[in-house]
Amino acid sequence: MPNNHAFPSLDDLSVFLAVSTAVSRHGGFRTAARWLGVAPSTVSETISRLERRLGVPLLLRTTRSVQLTEAGRALAERLGPVMSEARAALDDAASSQSKVRGRLKLNVPGAVMVDILPPLIDGFLAKHPEVRIEVMVDDRLVDITAAGCDAGIRYGEHLAQDMIAVPIGPRRQWAGVAAAPSYLGRRGVPTHPRDVLEHDCIRMRFASGALTGWEFEKEGETLVVDPPAHLIIATATPAAALDLAVAGHGLIYTFGNWLEPLLERGTLMPVLADWRLPFDGPRLYFSSRFMPTPLRAFIDFIAEQR
Repeated sequence: MPNNHAFPSLDDLSVFLAVSTAVSRHGGFRTAARWLGVAPSTVSETISRLERRLGVPLLLRTTRSVQLTEAGRALAERLGPVMSEARAALDDAASSQSKVRGRLKLNVPGAVMVDILPPLIDGFLAKHPEVRIEVMVDDRLVDITAAGCDAGIRYGEHLAQDMIAVPIGPRRQWAGVAAAPSYLGRRGVPTHPRDVLEHDCIRMRFASGALTGWEFEKEGETLVVDPPAHLIIATATPAAALDLAVAGHGLIYTFGNWLEPLLERGTLMPVLADWRLPFDGPRLYFSSRFMPTPLRAFIDFIAEQR
């Protein structure tokens, strides 16, 4: 029987929301645990405790899959907005004495952690030192409400209709190829994107398992090339991939803002510069329904920097 005298804790409900999002994306306890920064066993125990307290199963577990029950699905749909409002209310209460206080939790891709987001966080905390910031790095598009985040940062992905997006960092960026002078002297310089198929290439892999694409554009013509990988480096460690390129191990395709310092020093040389792919810079996105005080202050700070 459910314990009607003990309302589930906000922490337990947050764990359930993370699990419900992970399940909808063909994940499960391990995915939810990674988002929350806890052990999968802790997530499982929390869900079991919540089910005992409510007296109803929320998840159907088998050895191969985890699925939401009807009760679990209905609870997740109604709980998301309520949890967002609760977090916003708590942050507003904490910031009611003129100073901005509370937690700001962001879900971001690893690409912005190299040189875009850290300087913004540094300046923001100098202005609002009583804000606590947590950054959750995930290259996949996450339901930020269910993951307990106040906002996310993404490049060009299609966002839900109730989300607002504002530019953060450079409005326009480019991606392209570069290589060490030693490598180009040894193997020659590609003159067309298809030429990279005959070269040693340093590829980068997302946490999802997918390799980053090599896309090129010139005078309205767009090409996507899938070169063989001489080396594969996780997107979480871009500095390692760049170091290996500087050491002469092959061509590298990546963000222009990462390449520019190395191009200026001459440790890397531009390749297929007239085929560079321009694209819109990252955007900070958040729900149009709830805006806790720390997030509102962060958005205002971004606007000031622009």
